[in-house]
Amino acid sequence: MYSGLEAIIIAYNYVTMSICTTRREVLPMDKSLGVVMDPIQSINYYKDTTLSILLAAQRQGYRLFYMEQQHLFLENGRPYAEVRPLRVFENPDQWFKLDQASAVPLNELDVVLMRKDPPFDSEFIYSTYILEAAEKLGTTVVNKPQSLRDCNEKVFATQFPQCTPPLLVSRSQKRLKEFLQQHKDVVFKPLDGMGGTSIFRVTERDQNINVILETLTKFGRQTIMAQKYLPEIVHGDKRVLVVDGEIVPFCLARIPCANDFRGNLAAGGQGVVQPLSDRDRWIAEQVAPTLVDLGLLFVGLDIIGDYLTEINVTSPTCVREIDSAQNTAIGDKLVAAISQRLNY
Repeated sequence: MYSGLEAIIIAYNYVTMSICTTRREVLPMDKSLGVVMDPIQSINYYKDTTLSILLAAQRQGYRLFYMEQQHLFLENGRPYAEVRPLRVFENPDQWFKLDQASAVPLNELDVVLMRKDPPFDSEFIYSTYILEAAEKLGTTVVNKPQSLRDCNEKVFATQFPQCTPPLLVSRSQKRLKEFLQQHKDVVFKPLDGMGGTSIFRVTERDQNINVILETLTKFGRQTIMAQKYLPEIVHGDKRVLVVDGEIVPFCLARIPCANDFRGNLAAGGQGVVQPLSDRDRWIAEQVAPTLVDLGLLFVGLDIIGDYLTEINVTSPTCVREIDSAQNTAIGDKLVAAISQRLNY
């Protein structure tokens, strides 16, 4: 009798070999890669980084399996998931095809990519526990579940004070106001947000300071971050990607629209691909060795002007934009790094 995943793979290989035979080629389907992501039918084909990685993995011979967070579970201490065989296509009208779901032990997958977007909430943490159980049984998980929990994307940057602007992490309205009085023009933001949501730029004369801090800190019950405002944001919030410690030589500068200070693409920013500056590379070189040590194979650094502002470890983006402009093949580099670990 075959295990759950073996049975799926036999059917998968039959269909895939039939497809490949019609193209007069046979792909070496000997490794399996699962992905935990947001609903694949809802992604933006032209911008989605996870799709770019999946296309690269499929090109390199991986069998793909799809799951969402709610499909993960532990049973008697063993990690499982309801997975669906997945094929992806470079076609904006039909970029995926899913087959029937089956419950399989997660450790029967060679690799699992954790690509669920924030918010980083309790459910995200529970998912890392399940993925960590699979990791202990031999599955390679990217990025490492423990490091996903340990490395808050805002707070992690504070481990590199030589790279960051003046900042404060606190829930004390008194301290946050004192920080504002010292630096005159600051940005307040939650520690678990993404896409520029709930970020406020405040000057010392702003009459809304009390309500802003009350809202963000939930009247002193929730810790937030304050950073000195960096006027260089007008030239872009640069996303610098690091793959297994290797720094991609081009970044995406996300330039705010005329009536906003946020560069996030989700907030209306415009992306411009450009080479890294000497300072950008220096910052990335300060951080990269630590990323490798922590099992963070794919990370996005956010740099404004000369300063590191965030380290994105959960679901870094901007691959499609950089690849389209510079043919950098970032997804292929990541899959090659994963394959190298499997070979070890």
